[in-house]
Amino acid sequence: MLRTLFAPRLILLHLLVIGVLVAFMFLGQWQLGVFQASGAKPADDPAPVPVTQLSQVGRYITKEQVNRQVTATGEYVAGDQLLVADRVADVTAPGGRAAKGKGYWLLTPLRLEDGTLVPVVRGWVPTPTDPAVAVPGGTVTVTGRLRASEETGDVVPSGPLPEGQVALVSTAELINLWTDAPLRSGFIVAASQDPPLAAKPVAAPRPMEDVGFSWRNLAYAVQWWIFAGFAVFMWYHFVREAVRSDQRRRQAAVGREPAATEPTG
Repeated sequence: MLRTLFAPRLILLHLLVIGVLVAFMFLGQWQLGVFQASGAKPADDPAPVPVTQLSQVGRYITKEQVNRQVTATGEYVAGDQLLVADRVADVTAPGGRAAKGKGYWLLTPLRLEDGTLVPVVRGWVPTPTDPAVAVPGGTVTVTGRLRASEETGDVVPSGPLPEGQVALVSTAELINLWTDAPLRSGFIVAASQDPPLAAKPVAAPRPMEDVGFSWRNLAYAVQWWIFAGFAVFMWYHFVREAVRSDQRRRQAAVGREPAATEPTG
């Protein structure tokens, strides 16, 4: 049987089927990705507005307000800065996390002119000792995107954190840590600042709107995977027939051999 399976004609068949499977699985995955991406498209991206128009004290950030461009002017409260551990420089990663390039978000409260605080992610640093951790003094103006408070289930801490570090940007948690002024909901992911940001800015997406899924692409994905299954079926059929044919030929050859004659004495 092994001789049949590794015959030159079947080796070519094996290689052909492997190539077909790889191609069909890739095409199916591609169509699935198109389907998944079809549910939303970039929405209108209005010009920045003061954060006080969208973020309030004691009110949730609405879906329509998430990722809106905002500006905020005030002074950072350097003594209350926190490091958000185990993060990457891209808020679009699941939970802001990734297998490589982990570091820290710089989370600093910005005291606005009305005395309220708004959390600002000033950027990303690879280590807690990076020089960019230092908080600028004086009045600053931040432009960025407004994000909703993270929920406990969004981020799974890898273990106990040192003092001065947190696992997520949660308004409910920050209220207990920053107690000297009312805290506005959500947080700003800074894209630019005056004076300029020292840390690497954290990438945040523009607003998206639901447009409905393209079910045709999902059907295409399933279709390619069905083709892959059919290719496996046909491969099995040809290999089985080749093995049976080889067995029949060997049996016929044995039947045609002359019978051995007994010696006469």
